[in-house]
Amino acid sequence: MAEKKSGSRKRLTADRRTPPSPSPRKRKATLQKPAPKRFSRLRAALWRAFLLPFRMIWAMAWRLGLVIFLLVGLGVAYFAANLPEVSALVDGRAKGSVTLMDRNGAVFAWRGDQFGGIVTTQTVSPFLKNAVVATEDRRFYRHFGLSPRGVASAVRINLRAGRGPLSGNGGSTITQQTAKLICLGVNYDPDLWKSERNYERECRRSTLWRKIKEATFALAMEVKFSKDEILTIYLNRTFLGAGARGFEAAAQRYFGKSATQVNAAEAAMMAGLLKAPSRLAPTDNLAGAQARAAIVIGLMQQENYLSKAEATSSIAQPATLTAAATDRAGGYFADWVMASGPEFFTRNTTEDVLINTTLDQNIQTATEHAVRSIFDDKIDESSKAQVAVVVMSADGAVRAMIGGRNTRTTGAFNRATQAKRQTGSAFKPFVYATALELGYTPFDIVRDEPITYNIAGSGAWSPTNYNNQFAGDVTFTRALAESLNIPAIKISEHVGRDLVRKVATDFGIANELAAGPALALGASESTLIEMTGAYAGILNGGSSVRPYGLEQIKLLGDTEPLAGRAGGIGERVIDTKAAQALTYMMYEVVQSGTGQRAKIEGVEIAGKTGTTQAARDAWFIGFTSEFVVGVWMGYDDNTPLKGVTGGGIPTDIWRETMIAITNQSAPGPLPMLRGPVQISQQLEPIEPAVKTKSGATIFDTLFGILTGKN
Repeated sequence: MAEKKSGSRKRLTADRRTPPSPSPRKRKATLQKPAPKRFSRLRAALWRAFLLPFRMIWAMAWRLGLVIFLLVGLGVAYFAANLPEVSALVDGRAKGSVTLMDRNGAVFAWRGDQFGGIVTTQTVSPFLKNAVVATEDRRFYRHFGLSPRGVASAVRINLRAGRGPLSGNGGSTITQQTAKLICLGVNYDPDLWKSERNYERECRRSTLWRKIKEATFALAMEVKFSKDEILTIYLNRTFLGAGARGFEAAAQRYFGKSATQVNAAEAAMMAGLLKAPSRLAPTDNLAGAQARAAIVIGLMQQENYLSKAEATSSIAQPATLTAAATDRAGGYFADWVMASGPEFFTRNTTEDVLINTTLDQNIQTATEHAVRSIFDDKIDESSKAQVAVVVMSADGAVRAMIGGRNTRTTGAFNRATQAKRQTGSAFKPFVYATALELGYTPFDIVRDEPITYNIAGSGAWSPTNYNNQFAGDVTFTRALAESLNIPAIKISEHVGRDLVRKVATDFGIANELAAGPALALGASESTLIEMTGAYAGILNGGSSVRPYGLEQIKLLGDTEPLAGRAGGIGERVIDTKAAQALTYMMYEVVQSGTGQRAKIEGVEIAGKTGTTQAARDAWFIGFTSEFVVGVWMGYDDNTPLKGVTGGGIPTDIWRETMIAITNQSAPGPLPMLRGPVQISQQLEPIEPAVKTKSGATIFDTLFGILTGKN
């Protein structure tokens, strides 16, 4: 009984304990029970689907990258293999240049793109080299030809400014800019481009494909050339305004020195022109060029190319142009020489040409000053009246020229050489020259009286004098001095209009001359340079003159000239005694006649005023023993001048000009008739009707006498 209880107790106790743990093996199997196979497959499929685009992109990317790398490599190899040597790339001009020098050999004007000569990174001023690098590409010596950081910055700037990503700032390195300057190795071909401007415009295009080619070409340049060689090409090829190609030409153009000698301020100004060479050219916009230079100096200081003291000093003392550089526009005179010279050595030259001219820069400056001072003092600011002046030696050498009130302009309408205007009484000396050549004297008598001419197709014509009065019997000298119209017409009709036309034409008046009696009053048109040249013929003793400005033409580097002067003294028109008598008569015009405002103390002056109908043109042309100066004034649209005659403002301009000239020289006595008054004779009157019928006979007789046939 006792045993049963004991066993029962044990059994009950055992039932109350926690059931025994399963075996370790069985527990492990319970923890690693696999997930359902269907879920695992789904998860793997989703993962593969997620990775598939990336795998495809990667597969395409590395293959595409490899293709691009190979293509770029081939492109770089091709461009590098076809790049010429550096020396062949420094001068890329399709045309040559013309350098014009004055009578003393000093340069006063350039035409075409000037190339001053080769400079290298070793020879150029360190200031200039550093200024270019600091301004255009401060990491130039550290990159491989491309600057992704620069491109990204440029795109950001363009987008912020509302432009396209490739418009405006390009972020190009100096290497890329050089690639563009040499047009990716494509040379100018006139058969492919209408002009060099179109060629350059094509080279500057900024399309995506163009940028890719430019980048490839830049890499090729980095392979072919050293950094210094690339920078050398850039320094010589870039345009810097005012016709200057390369920094050597620009330094000579603006500062009158080599690019090897420029200081920090000058270097900064030239480097600043790279941003906008035409707009910032200091010859036209000195203030803008100086402001830009100050920014460049700041960049040079940031890159430690300049100390703070050097930068401060350079900003405080900015670069300025030399006096010669300021005057080297050349103006109307340079335009005239370029237009009158051989085309293949001037307008369309493919060589670098040197032209020696007749210009005297001191006389040119004095003439410009005279025009400005008279207009400032005596002409209303709102007036549109124009002026032209020509200063000439007795042999036709032009020493100064002004073709309009804007004395420094180029490429403008030249009123001294292109404007055909009625000459008025400035033509009358040729009438008297004809009579003097036929044996009349300055002291012969002509009657100033009312007269009427019957003009075929026009009817009766009754000319009058400018004051509507008549002086009666007057000497030829007085008639010319007071610019009386009736005597001039009478003499012209008496000696024969055809002969007057011939004398005027032989003296250089090339335009068609009037056919009627009004010929004597200057009804015909001429240019100022023709008229001044004709008066030079009177001064030199009666020989014709062809005005010229070109002395000789040479190619740069040559010593022998290719061509010489194309003008000068020609054939005799009237004899020396007749020319001296006419000079005396014109001397009296200044002493006692309409040209008295031209008087200069101690200087003998001869000249003639001219005022056309309704005062549309006002002339004064006069000379000393050394120079002839012609002045014209009027409106381009033929509006009448108000209160201006040839003896007024044109004479004032003439006098101011001649005073400045005579201050530089001492003119001698005029080559004119001197001595006792000769016995005079009365001009034989001829009725107009009779003259009309017998004009041809009279002309034939007189012409025969002149030529020795009768």
